[in-house]
Amino acid sequence: MKTNSPLMKSVLMASGLAAVFGLSALLTASKMPRKYVAHEWGTFTSVQGGDGALLDWRPLETARLPGFVYDWTHPGLNRQAAGGFAPGGVLTKRVMITLQRMETPVIYFYGDEEQTVDVEVKFPQGQITEWYPQAAQIGPSTVPIPPAIAMLDNYVHKAGVKPAFTFASLLRNKPVSDSRARWQNVRILPAKQHRELARSLPLDRSGSHYFSARDTDADYVRVNSLVATNPLPEHEQFIFYRGVGNFATPLRVTMNAGSAVTLANTCQAPLVHLFVLGLEGKAGGYSEVDRLAPGEQLTIDLARIQASAPVETISRRIGERMTESLVSQGLYRREATAMVNTWKDSWFAEDGVRVLYLLPRAWTDGTLPLALDPAPRELVRVMVGRAEVLSPARVHKLSEELVKAKQGETAARERAVAEFRKLGRFGEPALRLAAKGMDGSAYQTAWTLLQASAKPAADTRPL
Repeated sequence: MKTNSPLMKSVLMASGLAAVFGLSALLTASKMPRKYVAHEWGTFTSVQGGDGALLDWRPLETARLPGFVYDWTHPGLNRQAAGGFAPGGVLTKRVMITLQRMETPVIYFYGDEEQTVDVEVKFPQGQITEWYPQAAQIGPSTVPIPPAIAMLDNYVHKAGVKPAFTFASLLRNKPVSDSRARWQNVRILPAKQHRELARSLPLDRSGSHYFSARDTDADYVRVNSLVATNPLPEHEQFIFYRGVGNFATPLRVTMNAGSAVTLANTCQAPLVHLFVLGLEGKAGGYSEVDRLAPGEQLTIDLARIQASAPVETISRRIGERMTESLVSQGLYRREATAMVNTWKDSWFAEDGVRVLYLLPRAWTDGTLPLALDPAPRELVRVMVGRAEVLSPARVHKLSEELVKAKQGETAARERAVAEFRKLGRFGEPALRLAAKGMDGSAYQTAWTLLQASAKPAADTRPL
């Protein structure tokens, strides 16, 4: 057979690609287990009414993520979102309505020497929506096959050849059928030996809380670029990702028309370090519950704790207690402080009723399986659950203002818009509760007021 025939060229190309991928697999398999520590923290946020039923909501953020973070509007590597969370093939939180927002999990690494680790996180009941550095695999996703590769496979097929593989299967970037992210060959660079990398970490002017997570002693990580036209590696002080999902967390919170909040543990493990907050008009209070046994219920009267101190005092006190709680679960103090600083404006300063608590490790491992290869000497995973409660009293007050606004009362319209602004990303589910029983025209008025309370488009990049 002539070596310059199309078929022989196909065979030679296949042999070359197989050799390259075989060498890559050999190099990956050659990683030797080393001693290192991995610590992770993150949050799961849900919103509900007083009856305890979780509400669908659009998980918009009040703070922007840096522009260098990857999401499904720019996932890179010619990938496109797939699956139930990707209507029309475009995945942004502006079009998604979900029950849970998985916010800012970060994975830190600590080691005495440089080493290489593969990191894979799965999210079976949800979708990872943002990540950094670039992941070698992210899904569910599809990858269009380049026309030249498709034509080559078609030519081989028509020639009657039955190879053990297709050229499309040799492509580095492949479709991913399940919900997961995988970072391959993550290089851990000890901070003490690579202090100069602090100046190499990406920055932008977003003012995002993202950067608070860097205020630790964690080592740097380096991930080589997977784009041939951009060979520069990406550096960070952690692996970062976020997501959304449709499932319940193990704490059920109900609230009556007065001020009684009832906590119920619905899982088989105890819940620890629960904080019940009631904040209104730059003042409020909180109550701390050390432990809630499986199946146990506990009622707390918010009337006894609300307006007990200015919000600045509450933020400082509960921030200190939350930090101690996170440390007790295995996080280093600087990690715990970084987590509290990331979320303190949202957790401890926004008006409303909410419960913060530590999720059981078994629940986290089942909901968000994490695999590290080689395995670390120590793995700590601490997730905080946030149950945002739209109290019956608040919903009733909003409903009254919407009715008055429909009747043309200007002051009521202004009060409704102000309330929606305070509710932020929880405004839409609050509207649905408040608008129950309204006719179509009244609901349209309420929806118009909700839209009027929204920030300008330039400040609401989907996160």
